[in-house]
Amino acid sequence: MIAGLRGGSGKTVVSIGMISALSRLGRCIAPFKKGPDYIDAGWLALAAGRPCHNLDPFLFSAARLCASFFHVSQKSDLAVVEGNRGLYDGLDADGSTSTASLAKMLGAPVILCVDCTKTTRTMAAVVLGCLHFDPEVNICGVILNRVAGSRHERILRTSIETHCGIPVLGTVPKLSQEDFPERHMGLIPTVEHELAANAIDSAAQIARSHIDLERVIRIADRAAVNPLCPESAPAGLPEHGYDPPGHGKTGGRVRIGVVRDSAFQFYYPENLEALQAEGAELVFVSPLADAVLPEVNALYIGGGFPETHARQLAENLRFRNSISNAADNGLPIYAECGGLMYLGESLVLDNAYPMVGVLPVVFGFSRRPQGHGYTIVSVEGGNPYFSRGRELRGHEFHYSRVLEWKGRDSDLLFSMKKGRGIVNQRDGLCYKNVLATYTHIHSLGAPDWAGSLVQAARRYRGNSA
Repeated sequence: MIAGLRGGSGKTVVSIGMISALSRLGRCIAPFKKGPDYIDAGWLALAAGRPCHNLDPFLFSAARLCASFFHVSQKSDLAVVEGNRGLYDGLDADGSTSTASLAKMLGAPVILCVDCTKTTRTMAAVVLGCLHFDPEVNICGVILNRVAGSRHERILRTSIETHCGIPVLGTVPKLSQEDFPERHMGLIPTVEHELAANAIDSAAQIARSHIDLERVIRIADRAAVNPLCPESAPAGLPEHGYDPPGHGKTGGRVRIGVVRDSAFQFYYPENLEALQAEGAELVFVSPLADAVLPEVNALYIGGGFPETHARQLAENLRFRNSISNAADNGLPIYAECGGLMYLGESLVLDNAYPMVGVLPVVFGFSRRPQGHGYTIVSVEGGNPYFSRGRELRGHEFHYSRVLEWKGRDSDLLFSMKKGRGIVNQRDGLCYKNVLATYTHIHSLGAPDWAGSLVQAARRYRGNSA
């Protein structure tokens, strides 16, 4: 587990570099990101050359979390989990959803990445506090980040190793922002970073030059006996949290379109895997590159940054019309955040850019986050995907805001117990078989979602035959 003292401490760049460097040494690395995060996970996946899965104690149960971790990591040499926020930061005073609690759940040794800007001996006191705050958390080493020079490093290393009794595993100098520029909620998405491969190479070189990777491997080897075995899951729970492909499914395979390109890129790999496990063939489509929506039985539009591609999205009139016509004809469509915005009437930036127009909303943007954090919603209205009374846990991260709402509150099926939603503490905008929401869900926290979308696709296919 790579943890920090706070957000922005540099643990993502350290994690990327370490994963990439270890991969290039011939190790098969299973990357994980703690918490609801698409952007960091994208960089970790690029570094490892395989999908990065998310582990979130708030979004789904400990049993499903551990089952997913075991399933993903069992065929790898080493699992690396990047934490989020500060090591002990959580939603409550007990830190029940913290990186520390996840480390204990997984039995993972912790490497603490600390930002040493304008501090020396005091950092030893901070690290010592972390060691004693919860002795059950196995902090086994420190990586010093943003070190100013050899004298700075020497004082830090001596102070920490003398007073804390744990090794300094590496020292990373101050880095240029050019390799890892930031926008919105952190690192920019890899698909928008033209020099992403060079950035990964740079991070790997930093790890090789400044981190004792052999010592990191020895630390991992001491935790090599994975405490999370399949028998630890409750009876009846599939080992990875959802059923294997074709297991107990009837009705044949259906084609589900997934809108994925540089404008729409935020998808948990588990969500796509869950759809496939329920019997879906995924068809990837792009409103930036494709002329029209291909023949599909349902459509999944994830989040992203449609505002950075507003002109291109608006100019592809044929694609917008094909989605609008399909929605009018009852095509099941599930949309989150950026997908919600794309289905609205327009995005207002420097100009008003027309979107699909299925939903009676005009969106604009703010310089500050309009929704940022976990959500809890109660499903109050009928829809094809969730039963009434169902409580869903998710998260929202967006700078967009509603400029004009032309619908009725009864069109919004979710009541917000936590979070902001679309308007008036409500979310989940429904039109025929379209359900669009600011709330991102994770399939392990909503295991009925994938099956419901596939069943809706089967009904649509049957009605269209």
